Amino acid sequence: MQYKNIAVFCGSKNGNTSIFVEHARQLGVLMAAAGMNLVYGGGNVGLMGTIANAVLDNGGKVVGIIPKILVEQERQHLGLTELKVVDDMHTRKKMMYELCDAAIVLPGGNGTMDELFEMLTWNNLRIHNKKIILLNSAGYYHALIAHLQNMQHHGFLYENWDSTLHYFATPTEVIAFLGEDKN
Repeated sequence: MQYKNIAVFCGSKNGNTSIFVEHARQLGVLMAAAGMNLVYGGGNVGLMGTIANAVLDNGGKVVGIIPKILVEQERQHLGLTELKVVDDMHTRKKMMYELCDAAIVLPGGNGTMDELFEMLTWNNLRIHNKKIILLNSAGYYHALIAHLQNMQHHGFLYENWDSTLHYFATPTEVIAFLGEDKN
């Protein structure tokens, strides 16, 4: 399998739409069934906890990476295959990028956007060339996609953004894309 270790960036909260939690759970089940390992932020709350528990409950492996400052806030998950406690957020992101073959971005807040845009920037700078996928649950990322199109239209992007960033409406489509993709 080309994509074995998948980083998932998502909220440490559930959001206010039940489909976010359901999609996180479905994605975890599908990842475990496909033999994909989860690499994520190490928390046991919000969408982070939901996807980690779904992968674990279905026989999958989960590596969590959490900075010391968030151990209390995100309540580190104590049942993971492996939990790495690191010094800071930058180390967390860098380690997640290094350990993954591709990344999936679920709904989330500022931290999730930071992780998404850093990965996009690193792809653009050729620091890495990993697939990045938005799980556009209930149209959560419609406005962001429109903004990226606007950035492209106004000439602020060096390459066509959708050659690196892909988006799908369901977890099934995401896993099918990773299973079919040969690039």
